[in-house]
Amino acid sequence: QVQLVESGGGLVQAGGSLRLSCAASERTFNNYCMGWFRQAPGKEREFVAAISWTGGSTYYAASVKGRFTISRDNAKNTVYLQMNSLKPENTAVYFCAASEAVLTTTPMQYDYWGQGTQVTVSS
Repeated sequence: QVQLVESGGGLVQAGGSLRLSCAASERTFNNYCMGWFRQAPGKEREFVAAISWTGGSTYYAASVKGRFTISRDNAKNTVYLQMNSLKPENTAVYFCAASEAVLTTTPMQYDYWGQGTQVTVSS
């Protein structure tokens, strides 16, 4: 059982930056692909970014590519999401998740989820 705890959310003005962190309890953290998803009020959960277990491959949603960066530190069992040039439409609860797949954007392929962290971007 992998436990995931997100942190780093908060309130930021449009154009600002935030870095989200997700700490995993599992010692075999480096066996999992890690992903970030978000869910805005009244909307479905959507994929944001994913990183392979080695960190050698990443994938981004088109809406965040070039502004967000996903990375991981396997020695610290932690995955990060650096978010720059934030926009009000990025306001959502952000979740990290772990998958045994090599690299996937599909929520159903993620086995473990954190509780989420709120990101609010004001205009």
